[in-house]
Amino acid sequence: MRLPCLALLLCCSLPALAEGERIGAVDTVFKLIGPDHKIVVEAYDDPAVEGVTCYVSRAKTGGVKGALGLAEDKAEASIACRQVGPVRIAKPLPKQDEVFNERISLVFKKLRIVRMVDAKRNTLVYLTYSDRLIEGSPQNSVTAVPVDRATPIPLK
Repeated sequence: MRLPCLALLLCCSLPALAEGERIGAVDTVFKLIGPDHKIVVEAYDDPAVEGVTCYVSRAKTGGVKGALGLAEDKAEASIACRQVGPVRIAKPLPKQDEVFNERISLVFKKLRIVRMVDAKRNTLVYLTYSDRLIEGSPQNSVTAVPVDRATPIPLK
Protein backbone atom coordinates (compact mmCIF):
# COMPACT_ATOMS: atom_id res chain seq x y z
CA MET A 1 0.00 0.00 0.00
CA ARG A 2 2.90 2.36 0.69
CA LEU A 3 4.44 1.91 -2.78
CA PRO A 4 1.44 3.35 -4.74
CA CYS A 5 1.25 6.31 -2.32
CA LEU A 6 4.99 6.95 -2.73
CA ALA A 7 4.71 6.69 -6.51
CA LEU A 8 1.79 9.16 -6.55
CA LEU A 9 3.70 11.57 -4.33
CA LEU A 10 6.78 11.39 -6.58
CA CYS A 11 4.71 11.90 -9.74
CA CYS A 12 3.06 15.00 -8.31
CA SER A 13 6.34 16.50 -7.14
CA LEU A 14 8.24 16.07 -10.42
CA PRO A 15 8.76 19.19 -12.54
CA ALA A 16 7.06 19.33 -15.94
CA LEU A 17 9.48 18.34 -18.69
CA ALA A 18 9.46 19.16 -22.38
CA GLU A 19 7.88 16.42 -24.40
CA GLY A 20 8.14 15.96 -28.11
CA GLU A 21 5.24 16.27 -30.50
CA ARG A 22 4.11 12.75 -31.32
CA ILE A 23 4.35 12.09 -35.05
CA GLY A 24 3.28 8.44 -34.98
CA ALA A 25 3.74 5.02 -33.42
CA VAL A 26 3.77 1.34 -34.37
CA ASP A 27 2.87 -1.58 -32.13
CA THR A 28 5.61 -4.12 -31.54
CA VAL A 29 4.09 -6.46 -28.92
CA PHE A 30 0.42 -7.15 -28.25
CA LYS A 31 -0.57 -6.85 -24.57
CA LEU A 32 -3.86 -8.38 -23.44
CA ILE A 33 -4.20 -5.87 -20.58
CA GLY A 34 -3.08 -2.28 -21.09
CA PRO A 35 -1.57 -0.63 -24.16
CA ASP A 36 0.72 -2.55 -26.51
CA HIS A 37 4.49 -2.03 -26.50
CA LYS A 38 5.31 0.55 -29.19
CA ILE A 39 7.98 2.39 -31.05
CA VAL A 40 7.06 6.08 -31.01
CA VAL A 41 8.40 8.85 -33.22
CA GLU A 42 8.41 12.36 -31.75
CA ALA A 43 9.53 15.72 -33.15
CA TYR A 44 11.50 18.25 -31.09
CA ASP A 45 12.06 21.77 -32.47
CA ASP A 46 15.41 23.16 -31.34
CA PRO A 47 14.47 26.07 -29.04
CA ALA A 48 17.61 28.07 -29.90
CA VAL A 49 17.85 27.31 -33.63
CA GLU A 50 14.81 28.19 -35.69
CA GLY A 51 14.42 25.93 -38.70
CA VAL A 52 15.86 22.72 -37.17
CA THR A 53 13.71 19.82 -35.95
CA CYS A 54 14.93 16.57 -34.43
CA TYR A 55 12.97 13.35 -34.88
CA VAL A 56 13.52 10.73 -32.19
CA SER A 57 12.27 7.14 -32.29
CA ARG A 58 12.25 5.10 -29.10
CA ALA A 59 10.60 2.15 -27.43
CA LYS A 60 7.60 2.79 -25.19
CA THR A 61 6.65 0.06 -22.74
CA GLY A 62 2.98 -0.91 -22.59
CA GLY A 63 1.02 -3.27 -20.39
CA VAL A 64 -0.35 -2.36 -16.98
CA LYS A 65 2.90 -0.77 -15.78
CA GLY A 66 3.15 1.30 -18.97
CA ALA A 67 -0.45 2.49 -18.63
CA LEU A 68 0.20 3.58 -15.04
CA GLY A 69 3.49 5.30 -15.89
CA LEU A 70 5.48 2.86 -13.76
CA ALA A 71 7.35 1.04 -16.55
CA GLU A 72 10.96 1.76 -17.41
CA ASP A 73 11.40 2.27 -21.17
CA LYS A 74 14.44 0.83 -22.92
CA ALA A 75 17.50 3.05 -23.23
CA GLU A 76 17.67 2.70 -27.01
CA ALA A 77 16.75 5.65 -29.24
CA SER A 78 17.51 6.89 -32.73
CA ILE A 79 17.70 10.53 -33.84
CA ALA A 80 17.54 12.36 -37.17
CA CYS A 81 17.68 16.16 -37.18
CA ARG A 82 16.83 18.11 -40.32
CA GLN A 83 16.62 21.65 -41.58
CA VAL A 84 12.88 22.26 -42.00
CA GLY A 85 13.05 25.97 -42.81
CA PRO A 86 15.48 28.87 -42.96
CA VAL A 87 18.04 28.52 -40.15
CA ARG A 88 18.02 31.49 -37.77
CA ILE A 89 20.08 31.66 -34.60
CA ALA A 90 18.96 34.58 -32.42
CA LYS A 91 21.81 34.52 -29.90
CA PRO A 92 25.24 32.86 -29.61
CA LEU A 93 25.18 29.15 -28.80
CA PRO A 94 27.37 27.34 -26.29
CA LYS A 95 29.81 24.85 -27.86
CA GLN A 96 27.75 22.06 -26.21
CA ASP A 97 24.30 22.28 -24.63
CA GLU A 98 21.54 19.91 -23.54
CA VAL A 99 18.50 21.06 -25.50
CA PHE A 100 15.89 18.46 -24.45
CA ASN A 101 15.34 15.81 -21.83
CA GLU A 102 12.41 13.59 -21.10
CA ARG A 103 11.81 11.05 -18.34
CA ILE A 104 11.59 7.46 -19.55
CA SER A 105 11.03 5.93 -16.13
CA LEU A 106 9.22 7.09 -13.02
CA VAL A 107 12.26 8.61 -11.34
CA PHE A 108 15.62 7.30 -12.41
CA LYS A 109 16.07 7.43 -16.20
CA LYS A 110 16.05 10.27 -18.75
CA LEU A 111 16.35 10.50 -22.52
CA ARG A 112 18.66 13.40 -23.34
CA ILE A 113 19.42 15.32 -26.54
CA VAL A 114 22.61 17.39 -26.65
CA ARG A 115 23.51 19.93 -29.35
CA MET A 116 27.19 20.41 -30.18
CA VAL A 117 28.59 23.01 -32.56
CA ASP A 118 31.23 21.94 -35.08
CA ALA A 119 32.44 25.46 -35.87
CA LYS A 120 35.08 24.33 -38.38
CA ARG A 121 32.40 22.74 -40.59
CA ASN A 122 29.57 25.17 -39.64
CA THR A 123 27.47 22.19 -38.55
CA LEU A 124 25.12 21.45 -35.67
CA VAL A 125 25.60 17.95 -34.24
CA TYR A 126 22.87 16.33 -32.13
CA LEU A 127 23.46 13.36 -29.82
CA THR A 128 20.78 11.34 -28.05
CA TYR A 129 21.46 9.00 -25.13
CA SER A 130 19.85 7.99 -21.87
CA ASP A 131 21.19 8.20 -18.37
CA ARG A 132 20.25 6.69 -15.09
CA LEU A 133 20.74 7.87 -11.54
CA ILE A 134 23.14 4.98 -10.89
CA GLU A 135 24.38 3.84 -14.30
CA GLY A 136 23.75 5.26 -17.78
CA SER A 137 23.66 3.44 -21.08
CA PRO A 138 26.34 3.60 -23.78
CA GLN A 139 23.59 3.23 -26.41
CA ASN A 140 23.45 6.45 -28.41
CA SER A 141 22.65 7.95 -31.78
CA VAL A 142 24.07 11.00 -33.54
CA THR A 143 23.02 13.19 -36.45
CA ALA A 144 24.26 16.44 -38.00
CA VAL A 145 22.68 19.45 -39.68
CA PRO A 146 25.07 21.43 -41.91
CA VAL A 147 24.33 25.15 -41.90
CA ASP A 148 24.93 27.24 -45.02
CA ARG A 149 28.30 29.06 -44.77
CA ALA A 150 26.43 32.31 -45.45
CA THR A 151 24.89 31.83 -41.96
CA PRO A 152 27.84 31.38 -39.58
CA ILE A 153 26.94 29.79 -36.26
CA PRO A 154 27.59 32.34 -33.48
CA LEU A 155 29.35 30.85 -30.44
CA LYS A 156 29.38 32.02 -26.82
